[in-house]
Amino acid sequence: MSLLWALIVGGIIGWLAGMLVGRDVPGGIIGNIVAGFIGAWLGSMLLGQWGPVVGGFYFVPALIGAIVLVLIVSLILGSMRRAR
Repeated sequence: MSLLWALIVGGIIGWLAGMLVGRDVPGGIIGNIVAGFIGAWLGSMLLGQWGPVVGGFYFVPALIGAIVLVLIVSLILGSMRRAR
């Protein structure tokens, strides 16, 4: 049950990051979950572990990390589209 909860929270974090940045995460729901998980890892590496814990994620660093990830991915994909 904890894995299901982590997937749901990871998806919500990825979705929120996409909404705050104003860009879609490629891959739909799976992309949101991946962005949430990688964002949680990236955020905890950059900012440490602080704030409320939801579904095994430190929510604030995870959200900030997911925002950074969505920005980087959107910049890379945008430059690849312009190069074609």
